[in-house]
Amino acid sequence: MLYKATIVEWEVATKNFSNEIGRGGGGVVYSGTLPDQRHAAIKRLNEAKQGEGEFLAEVSIIGRLNHMNLIEMWGYCVEGKHRLLVYEYMKNGSLAENLSSKTNILDWSKRYDIALGTSRVLAYLHEECLEWILHCDIKPQNILLDSNFQPKLADFGLSKLKNRNNMNNNSEFSMIRGTRGYMAPEWIFNLPITSKVDVYSYGVVLLEMITGKSSTMMNIEGDNAEVAYNGRLITWVREKKRSTCWVEEIIDPSMVNNCDLNKMEVLARVALDCVEEDRDIRPTMSQVVEMLQCHDKDVE
Repeated sequence: MLYKATIVEWEVATKNFSNEIGRGGGGVVYSGTLPDQRHAAIKRLNEAKQGEGEFLAEVSIIGRLNHMNLIEMWGYCVEGKHRLLVYEYMKNGSLAENLSSKTNILDWSKRYDIALGTSRVLAYLHEECLEWILHCDIKPQNILLDSNFQPKLADFGLSKLKNRNNMNNNSEFSMIRGTRGYMAPEWIFNLPITSKVDVYSYGVVLLEMITGKSSTMMNIEGDNAEVAYNGRLITWVREKKRSTCWVEEIIDPSMVNNCDLNKMEVLARVALDCVEEDRDIRPTMSQVVEMLQCHDKDVE
């Protein structure tokens, strides 16, 4: 049962929204303490664009989702122009924070577990839910890590619920965009949006985990900036793949002496399959799960 509270109650829980722990295109996230003393992450959404009924319908569906790799929603607020979502707090922060950390380096085993767990929750959203759910903003900042460094997919601010029987109606996605560096070509060229946009973004995240490089580390100008932005890391890996020892050449230096190169190659090949320009060539997330599970035993 989701906990519904007034804006005043959430102001108390967050000490008047004083402890900011993150922000993005959809809103600002604050740390807070619920009346039952649970530590929560409270997201205050930007100026409401949804009506109350539409917001509550989406909250109801997302609140019923249940997967071990999905962040758990605990409550919400809908009051006037205020829209808040309340989630469990993740003490180890985001994948992005951990990949950029100089002191808390994610080892090979943790990275593989994160890749597998994230693939499982995306397969769940795409193929196992009554509603067809696209996240539309898969990136390291939206993959949170629990106390055991297991991934929890978060931030459904851009997520879209779509009836499986109305797959050709693309109008509800016309005003949505993901994050530069992770956007599939379909977004850029205004092509129909399917679950394959999440597959593409997931592939970019895999490449970042493998290489330790960010897909958004360079600014690019011009008419084709989005295409170039997305493709820089992908192109670099594809060029390296021409070499016999390509896996050794792309791997994050922090993992060079502590990983299974055969399994690393599997992960890299899956990533490159996911970022194919032609969406029809990309695997589904359930296919990704199968490929990774086959090599999940005895990950070093």
